[in-house]
Amino acid sequence: MRNITVKIPATSANLGSGFDCLGLALDLWNTVRIAVNEGAENSEIKITGYGLGDLSTDNTNLVLKSVLNVYEHVGIAAPNFLIHCDNLIPLKRGLGSSAAAIVGGCVAANQLLGEILSIDELLVRASEIEGHSDNVVAALMGGIKIVAKDNASLMTASVPTPNNLKTVLFIPDTSVSTLNARNSLPSMVPYDDVVFNLSRVALLVNSLATDRLEGLVVGTQDRLHQPHRIPLFPPAGLIMKEAIKAGALGAFLSGSGPTVLALARGREMTIAYEMAEAARKANLDGNIMITDISASGAYVVNDSDEELK
Repeated sequence: MRNITVKIPATSANLGSGFDCLGLALDLWNTVRIAVNEGAENSEIKITGYGLGDLSTDNTNLVLKSVLNVYEHVGIAAPNFLIHCDNLIPLKRGLGSSAAAIVGGCVAANQLLGEILSIDELLVRASEIEGHSDNVVAALMGGIKIVAKDNASLMTASVPTPNNLKTVLFIPDTSVSTLNARNSLPSMVPYDDVVFNLSRVALLVNSLATDRLEGLVVGTQDRLHQPHRIPLFPPAGLIMKEAIKAGALGAFLSGSGPTVLALARGREMTIAYEMAEAARKANLDGNIMITDISASGAYVVNDSDEELK
């Protein structure tokens, strides 16, 4: 029985001003192990870590759904599978848990099929399943990524990651529905707000690329999505403000929230303390994590003949 093991990083989308077009990979990993389950009547899914008892274990499971999508796309009948998902990425916290599941399934299927799809083709597959590409491109390719849709194609570009740039995360115990966060956005936005974000995202990318990190506080500011999402999680605004006061280079909602991410090069423990203290004053429980930006996206650990249980 051939087993495939895939590691997939958590991700943070938007980076404040880069709504739906910027994402970064974090050094926090899910693991997907998959094997063809010869003779079984159905695929079997085991979940450990986050999602145990909550995530589906039938054909609606995002990992299996993504595996089947790849097989269908290449026109090959899918066998039944034995899948083990070990999830270290919290669910519904703005850290790309859905993107990790989708990318893990797509990469695993492609490996079982002999790497029949290129990484660009995998990006399109995963993006179609996810519905947007900012988390997916970072989960698949790692680092800090720009993604732009050009008709049916996706164009990607890497943004250099400054040396020793860390992320400080406040991950609340409470969750926010990604669908609710998306539905909170207006269908029309003022022209001035568009210009505001365009100037900020240009400054953000330039600041990262040139290592002029003093530009990040302004570069991560946003008027397109955060003002509409923070009311779903009011403490976020205070946590972001305290992170900046403590020395963070920028602070924003991770994806649609509720996790708050601060960028730092030094003073990480002070920033973490002040973020946690702001949450405490708001009677909000949660966890602090300090982690690197991962240069690596999803990768295959090994091909093993050892039985998957």
